[in-house]
Amino acid sequence: MNNANLYRLFERRFPNDAGAVFLDGIDGRQLRYSEIPSRSGRMLSLLQRHGVKKGDRVVVQVDKSIEAVLLYLACLRAGAIYIPLNTAYTPAEVGYFLGDATPRLFVCTPAKKDDLEAVARDRGVAAVLGLGGAGDGELVDALEPQPASDEVVQVEADELASILYTSGTTGRSKGAMLSHANLASNAQVLFDTWQWRNDDVLLHALPIFHVHGLFVALHCALLGGSRVIFMPRYDVATVLRKLPEATVMMGVPTFYTRLLEHAGFGRETCANMRLFVSGSAPLLAETHREFEARTGHRILERYGMTETGMITSNPYVGERLAGTVGYALPGVSVRVADDKGTELPRGEAGVLEITGPNVFRGYWQMPEKTAEEFRPDGWFITGDIAVMAEDGRVTIVGRAKDLIISGGFNVYPKEIESAIDDLPGVKESAVIGIPHPDFGEGVTAVVVPDGRSEVSEQSVVAALSDRLARFKQPKRVFIVDALPRNTMGKVQKNILRDTYRDIFT
Repeated sequence: MNNANLYRLFERRFPNDAGAVFLDGIDGRQLRYSEIPSRSGRMLSLLQRHGVKKGDRVVVQVDKSIEAVLLYLACLRAGAIYIPLNTAYTPAEVGYFLGDATPRLFVCTPAKKDDLEAVARDRGVAAVLGLGGAGDGELVDALEPQPASDEVVQVEADELASILYTSGTTGRSKGAMLSHANLASNAQVLFDTWQWRNDDVLLHALPIFHVHGLFVALHCALLGGSRVIFMPRYDVATVLRKLPEATVMMGVPTFYTRLLEHAGFGRETCANMRLFVSGSAPLLAETHREFEARTGHRILERYGMTETGMITSNPYVGERLAGTVGYALPGVSVRVADDKGTELPRGEAGVLEITGPNVFRGYWQMPEKTAEEFRPDGWFITGDIAVMAEDGRVTIVGRAKDLIISGGFNVYPKEIESAIDDLPGVKESAVIGIPHPDFGEGVTAVVVPDGRSEVSEQSVVAALSDRLARFKQPKRVFIVDALPRNTMGKVQKNILRDTYRDIFT
């Protein structure tokens, strides 16, 4: 009987070389591919000792470490459902997730265990274990006497491998249910699309509680039997030191802008690199241009969601256009539709909808919300506003929830942000709609200067007067030092809307 367990897919690709390194930690600790079966097998035995069975949930809020990756692989082997949480979540927020997911086991950092254990107990969680970023904690201590199980639990392709909670910026966080088949299909497609090589070395500085760092980066490396330079967090000095050893780097826009701030960063540093990937937030066209001029490399921008993994990618071979997210991945279908689900002509803006083997199973314990997000014909409504070119290339112009309706006209923030970002002295901008007594919503711009020339509300308004239709022009412009961002680099427009909510009243 075929076992669709994702771990089996990875296991078949492990290198035959007993010395081949998987995770190469900055602290000198390593995990070899030949060690994964036994070390994850001991983790599996420990999970089972704590009553974790197929279909049980395991919630994890820990710092990035080799042991955290082994825990993920052990959960796959157990047929358990792995649920990683952002390490920044407060005890109150963690309490919500524990109450919603009802896990058999909760793993957290030792430093927070005293506080979180009480929260877990109140939510009926049977067991809590500590796991530290240095490979310490009671979970690790308990591994020594455990036998190394060789079991890989039989699962069907549509059985759940993970639940990832959305950020919850627009309401209660939703748990996106991802199956073994969802994750396997996306990993294989990305591996092929980005022409992954057996000798690739991945520089990994992303968190592993997110699609990008856990599923995109590590899954590609596992399929390639690749060495991963495993950084606990993003640090520019360490990246500059390690880049000459790497061939692939995956990051968020902030990673690349911070590299460009260093005068010594350039072609020599990137001589061994073949691919830089960016995602999780839009990359400015200026960053594209400057990065290519400095390094000779054009960053490959892709697009995805928690609910789907990756959806589109700029081509590995071919033109990578700044401001676009490329073409639908093989096996994935995309369309731009109106609010009824009717496909729109090419070039018109509408909601991006998708279907494919990567699309999630729905939201955990939210059947009504799940039904709302799918069309009757099975297409998933992403909530992103997009334009599709005649050749199928996709450009994301904003979130549906970020759409501004001013005086009865639809205003897409991305268009205005692009115009502002092109102005001299502007580093970046965010455009939001604020309640307005006459227009319904007033277009409002929040601008970060680059320090090279003076930028003011008056200068921005004047510069846009002949570039944008009047209804698109900002009614107010605020100059700030920085935009609020989440851990993945996305601008938190909900915070901006709250900050400036009373400016027109």
